[in-house]
Amino acid sequence: MTFNSFEFLIFYPVVALLYYILPRASKWVMLLIASYFFYMYTQPELVLLIFGTTLVSWLSAGVIERSRRPAVRKLFLALTLTVSLGVLFFYKYFDFLSESVFAALGLFGVSADPVSLNLILPVGISFYTFQTLSYVIDVYRGKVVCEKNFFFYALFVSFFPQLVAGPIERPGNLIPQLREAHRPTRENFIRGGEIMLLGFFKKICVADILSIYVTAVYSSPEGATGPMVVLATALFAVQIYCDFSGYTDIATGAARIMGIRLMKNFNHPYLATTVKEFWSRWHISLSTWFRDYLYIPLGGNRVSKPRYAFNIMVVFLVSGLWHGAAWTFVVWGALHGVYQVLGTLTLPARNRLVERLGKSPTAPAVTAVRRTLTFILVCIAWVFFRAGSLSDATTLLSRLFVGWGAIGAALSEMGLDPVGIASLALTLAILFMLDRMLPASDGAESSPLRHGVFVNYIWVVIAAWALLLSRGMESAFIYFRF
Repeated sequence: MTFNSFEFLIFYPVVALLYYILPRASKWVMLLIASYFFYMYTQPELVLLIFGTTLVSWLSAGVIERSRRPAVRKLFLALTLTVSLGVLFFYKYFDFLSESVFAALGLFGVSADPVSLNLILPVGISFYTFQTLSYVIDVYRGKVVCEKNFFFYALFVSFFPQLVAGPIERPGNLIPQLREAHRPTRENFIRGGEIMLLGFFKKICVADILSIYVTAVYSSPEGATGPMVVLATALFAVQIYCDFSGYTDIATGAARIMGIRLMKNFNHPYLATTVKEFWSRWHISLSTWFRDYLYIPLGGNRVSKPRYAFNIMVVFLVSGLWHGAAWTFVVWGALHGVYQVLGTLTLPARNRLVERLGKSPTAPAVTAVRRTLTFILVCIAWVFFRAGSLSDATTLLSRLFVGWGAIGAALSEMGLDPVGIASLALTLAILFMLDRMLPASDGAESSPLRHGVFVNYIWVVIAAWALLLSRGMESAFIYFRF
């Protein structure tokens, strides 16, 4: 079941209503049933995977907490890592590894067909795998106590708002909230409704519309011109932000209406002045997961510069693979790793250069230049993220210097007539206003929209949704593939 489906419009109000009218002891049971129903709605045959991963991690955490023998604790931590990551690897990476190995063998004259299983990728497997791993590792480190009730722990793993595409919650934040007896409040209802509506607007009114223009270029890279590549890539940067943060907003708002606050996952990432800052604003739950469970154990930045560079590259290469089983994602991750290493190592010299020019590193003009350059670097990496193959990506980049004398023709090829351009500009302006007015964060409250504006806002989303459905353009969220 997806958030942008009519089924969810029936499912969620029923769940929210039941949550508030059922006795306290029954609330979490209902949420567990609802969460498994939500997951099984589209892939019922794969429910055993999430159940099995949940069971293994819960049993292992129990043994780890009770045992005083370091060898036993390490054994069951390794067991959880092996089982959870093994399942993830088998379903997500087996075909990719097989094809890569046989392609490498072909370079040495060995000709053979790769073994392909063509398995269905379980929805959300990358997200709930990391969530179970964080639980077991935190129990191992003594940061959280083991949850004694298996079914309550299963609710933590499968909580439906953030099950499929995050945010990747930590047990210390979500489990205590699931235990609380939340009562309906006007503040939670209004604030949660605003955040959900912002998410629907991002997905339906922005991301799904932009996908038309992006696909027109990325589906035919050979015919693209420089203006088309630049515009389509910039629009994809907005599309993926609206698609992914839109999902997060809907998840956060749905949980907030029930009194549960999920962690913040986005913080205006395209305002970042460095790639390092970009990753402190983009997919925060994943970047902090890698920081706590991979980067710091590798030594973090308290090491030599070569080792620091190695640690960063490992984290971003793994992050690239986490996003998808394709070399395009590996290159995307590698680019971000290189960006961050070079950016961090050269920052002092760049700041000294700015000061020699008589400017402060924090001056508005300097900040604007750095934001622009950071956005350009991120967009170059997005080319590999969005392209269907490395060949397509290199073709698109090679077309960057072609056709700059026919910008009007490029816009026409993408389907952007004057009315479309004006509508697109208006939509992006509204997005900017709403994203600033209604930041999807529970750290600071914003004033509710005025009643009339709120109602008109709802009608805009409904109209755009109906238009997309009438044209058969309902689409899944991009991060559902990961």
